[in-house]
Amino acid sequence: MSDFAHSTLGQSSSLRLTRSLSAVESWGFGLTAHISWTALVPAIHAALGSQAIFVWIPAVIFGMLLNYQVKRLGLHFINVAGGTPNYATKLLHNYPRLARYAAIGYLLNWVSYLSVNTIVLRDLIKVNLETLGITCPEIFLDISFTLLPFIVAFSGTRALSILHLFFVIPAFALLITFCIQGLGWLAFSPVSPGFFPNSWSSLSFVDWAKWFFFVTYATYSCETASSFVADSRHPTQTLRFLNVAAWMMPLIFLGGSWVVMRLATNPNLKDNAFLNLVAASQPFWGRFAGVSVSFLLVAASLLGSATVVSNCPRILYQLALDKHISPVFSVVSRRGVFVPALTLTLGLCLIYLIWGDVARIVAVGNIGWFVSFMLLHLGLWLRRDRPEVLFPRISLAILLLEVVVLLVGGFAWGWLNLLIGLLFPISVIGIDAVIRRVNFPALHPDWWMRRYRTRPVVIIKDSVILQVSILIFLLCSAVAVGWLFGVKLNKVATAGGENIFVVLLMSVAFVGVAIACWTSLPQVVAIAEARVAAEHLFTVAQDGILVVDDRGIIRQANPATESFFGVNPSELRGNHLNKWLPALVYYPEQWTKRSEQILIGNGKNRTLEVSISDRPHRDFQEYVVILHDITQRKQAEQILRYSEAQLRQEAKQLVSQLVHSEKMSSLGQLVAGVAHEINNPINFISGNVGYANQYIQDLLRLLQLYQKNYPNPVKEIQQEIEAIDLDFLIADLPNLLTSMTVGAERITEIVLSLRNFSRLDNAEMKAVNIHEGIDNTLMILEHRLKPKSSNNLAIEVIKEYGDLPLVECYAGQLNQVFMNLLANAIDALEEAVENGEWEVREETLSTPQISIQTKLTSENQVVIRIGDNGIGIPEKVQKQLFEPFFTTKPVNKGTGLGLSISHQIITQKHQGKLECISAPGKGTEFIIVIPLNQQAI
Repeated sequence: MSDFAHSTLGQSSSLRLTRSLSAVESWGFGLTAHISWTALVPAIHAALGSQAIFVWIPAVIFGMLLNYQVKRLGLHFINVAGGTPNYATKLLHNYPRLARYAAIGYLLNWVSYLSVNTIVLRDLIKVNLETLGITCPEIFLDISFTLLPFIVAFSGTRALSILHLFFVIPAFALLITFCIQGLGWLAFSPVSPGFFPNSWSSLSFVDWAKWFFFVTYATYSCETASSFVADSRHPTQTLRFLNVAAWMMPLIFLGGSWVVMRLATNPNLKDNAFLNLVAASQPFWGRFAGVSVSFLLVAASLLGSATVVSNCPRILYQLALDKHISPVFSVVSRRGVFVPALTLTLGLCLIYLIWGDVARIVAVGNIGWFVSFMLLHLGLWLRRDRPEVLFPRISLAILLLEVVVLLVGGFAWGWLNLLIGLLFPISVIGIDAVIRRVNFPALHPDWWMRRYRTRPVVIIKDSVILQVSILIFLLCSAVAVGWLFGVKLNKVATAGGENIFVVLLMSVAFVGVAIACWTSLPQVVAIAEARVAAEHLFTVAQDGILVVDDRGIIRQANPATESFFGVNPSELRGNHLNKWLPALVYYPEQWTKRSEQILIGNGKNRTLEVSISDRPHRDFQEYVVILHDITQRKQAEQILRYSEAQLRQEAKQLVSQLVHSEKMSSLGQLVAGVAHEINNPINFISGNVGYANQYIQDLLRLLQLYQKNYPNPVKEIQQEIEAIDLDFLIADLPNLLTSMTVGAERITEIVLSLRNFSRLDNAEMKAVNIHEGIDNTLMILEHRLKPKSSNNLAIEVIKEYGDLPLVECYAGQLNQVFMNLLANAIDALEEAVENGEWEVREETLSTPQISIQTKLTSENQVVIRIGDNGIGIPEKVQKQLFEPFFTTKPVNKGTGLGLSISHQIITQKHQGKLECISAPGKGTEFIIVIPLNQQAI
């Protein structure tokens, strides 16, 4: 993640810059510094003469290297606004105070540039107006030219960038023409004073440092395009322009300076930019030199001011995002307007303007600027191991040279200016500290965010009146001003009339755009946004949208219609809609506003909801047709109706199942209660049989002693012995007691089986012995396994139990399954015996049998097979076995719920499977498969 991404993680609630600028618009801002050369060259030329070229050469080389370095940084920080100063803060992130100082110093120099431009324009207009006998207050011109770019900037970035681009292209072309044509004239003209001077004046290091410090004002600022990377639609193309800007520097800064040095040689010209450039261009431009130079100077000033109000807010915006200054400066409107940042920039401009001294403004502003680049080169050296750093050793060498230049050149421009320039960024940082602490709503971003979110977009519904009124005002004003100047020009014949014309032309252009930005342009932008939104909705809508004329002919179709008709939207145009929807009559005015139509395509019927609305125009009538596919909705309605009937049937089944389950639950409780009641007396009987046997044995031994000691009993006793058959009684009584003991034990086993089968204490899932459950079930059903009469056959049970561990299950419910399956098997075998199947097919069928097999698979699945050798189940019946209420048994003998409930218990309660394998004459086998451990599922 880039550093910018880290810095904005906590800022998600604020609006952000949108990539709205084209690459060409951002390139236009990158040419401003080249044009500003026109204001710098006269001063250095007047001071150094031909030696000025030795100042320009290293400054241009350093500037070109800087452009390549800034391009590399921009590619690394692709989302960072503000360009070079904010790249410096990234490089110096370990030294936040130095980083903040560097960025503010850079900012203050650009702010001073606007104030200088204002003063230059004011002086230029004032001089030209005085020649016409017109006086204009200086304060009015100062405020007007200061506010003019801000008025445009407060309306949005696009208008300012387009206005800037409109004038920067001809101005830059004119400047290139000046340089190339001037160099060519020097080299090839027969009246040229020569390409090289005859002698070179001396140049001290102090003078070199002083003016090198001065010219970096232009050569270091050719990287301005990087400030607009964050809101460029093509950021890499914007950064690629830095290469072009770098290679334009030698032609303009060296070539143009050489032309001025060789052709503007009159010492009376001094440092006047207009006079020097006119003198240098007059040999090859002739009478057009004055108006061309005026255009260049005015363009340099106005375009420079426009760049300031575009560049400085972005610097403050990014500093706020990176938490170097108050977060209020990170606020940007939906139209890309930095209101708090622009307000601060305007305040700083007014401070410079009140100062009013151009030389001091330039000196003071350039000190913070120069220190900013020193800190940038320091950051490059400190981050020399990073891939975004191109020339770390060269950066270190430039830094050392810049330290010397700052000390020598700074003092050469005045120690007071040096001190003010060093302290001014600190004072701005102090202003920011005050802003952070003042509890005023407008100084906090939340206030602005609420304002941007809640303020409605005001669109004048009938803007024709306003636009016409503005047009009348502008035309009348233009005619009045033109008439006034015409009168003055007729009275005062002067060669400077065309110069004031150029100034007025560009000034009126800026004023006109400023007025439009607050009147007609918002309407145009709103209309454009509405059109884009409508086109977007038309394109991305999932419903089909058609525009038909008053005859029903399709004129427009959105991409979604292709999914309806299977035809490319372009092929729909020119066809009548009833070609696909035959139910629609010919004329749209007879169509129902909302209807359902059947669309037949690819052999499938689709139901469409067709909505129609008319769209009247002045000259023709259109209809918008919206197609919504409701096929699935119709199908869902049919399914819903079917589902309602099915739910009623399922509810009936559920009620029956609940009744059956309640019966089984009640039966289990009854069985448990009976088992408990039987268990008590049988325990009493079985507990006393042993004592009775012992007592009888004691009595028998006593009787034997009597027989031994009294062998001749009386006749009455002898008769009783014969009557009761004493010998048989003595022999049979122990057998009788033994039978009673066996019977009691048998009853105990049955009671235990009943209790285990009911499993009322095992309502929850537990690990149990499956085999015990099967055996208990068989014991309960044992009476049904025996023949009912001599003619019936006994049912043989064959057990093939595997080695099963304890199985996790609902024991009571699983026993219920065993009971259902075994009872069904016994019913099937009994029915076959009663129907004489064994007598008829005795040779093929063995004794009626029920086989039970259990085993554990390698996948920890318990398999239980319960089968019989009956006559089998037909395939048609097998498909319905597990359906509720399905039974083949006679009325009152089966409910048809046993197998259905068993299937639910196995599949839903135990996550297993219950299958039936049967064929006529081959018997039937039910296979139960359940997991060994339910918790592992």
